[in-house]
Amino acid sequence: METNGIPGTPEPNTTHPNAPQPDAGQPNESGGVLVIGGTGKTGRRVAARLADKGVPVRIGSRSAVPSFDWENDATWDACLSGIESVYITYAPDLAMPGATDAIEALVARARALGVKRLVLLSGRGEAEAQACERIVQASGLEWTIVRASWFFQNFSEGAFIDMVNGGQIALPAGDIPEPFVDVDDIAEIAAAALTESGHVGEVYEVTGPRLLTFADAAAELSQVIGRRVEYVQVPHEAFVDGARAAGAPKDVVWMLDYLFSTVLDGRNASLTDGVQRALGREPRDFATYARDAAAAGVWTVPVLDAQTS
Repeated sequence: METNGIPGTPEPNTTHPNAPQPDAGQPNESGGVLVIGGTGKTGRRVAARLADKGVPVRIGSRSAVPSFDWENDATWDACLSGIESVYITYAPDLAMPGATDAIEALVARARALGVKRLVLLSGRGEAEAQACERIVQASGLEWTIVRASWFFQNFSEGAFIDMVNGGQIALPAGDIPEPFVDVDDIAEIAAAALTESGHVGEVYEVTGPRLLTFADAAAELSQVIGRRVEYVQVPHEAFVDGARAAGAPKDVVWMLDYLFSTVLDGRNASLTDGVQRALGREPRDFATYARDAAAAGVWTVPVLDAQTS
């Protein structure tokens, strides 16, 4: 799953300015990595880290050349050709109907084209995502699973940024605590797993260092932004109906319904040591993320009238 904002919403296909440029369609030299979803939240960060290491990177997205489209398997071979390792994110989510078929087909093509290693971004607490994990684990290739839930970056570059800027995070999340995790931690783990030998056969279930409710997150954002951001509980059906009325695609509406009615039920309300095991350090804290994002000017702040002394 490319849990890119809200887990389950699709990665954008626009190229991030800091992402490595897609290649021109020629096979990468041995050791190259295909980053599927390479313009999205985790993917562009993984690609940037690999490029910093001098690893040849091929971006897998509909806007890249060659293009990669989950809905058109005729695009896959050109992207997989000459590739040694693949970072797999599935849009919109591994919980979607048809995801297991797509992952099974991709794994078969990767194996046939000589790919040696797969790293899958999966969803914590999602039975359907775990079914996709088993396909990767049974592939006969080297594999690593990175299993995550809600991202810090939901609030700064995902589905919640407009809510934060508007001062109200209105969701049907209740007071269920979640172990929000930093996308940069995920990307660091994925880049290591794609290029180093010590992560093969590992399932890294990753969390941040604290459990936070959405109200907790709103309170911490209020402190760093300098204005009130509040969490507002809304009825589940009203939220889903509102997304539908706003023109959200059917698969996104389905995912929102699924996530807030099923996954956000407390099943993930515990911390794990995945980041520590993979990286040998503590995971990044939400407060640090929020301070850095605020300092970077991610969120709008009110313009105050000039004061005279």
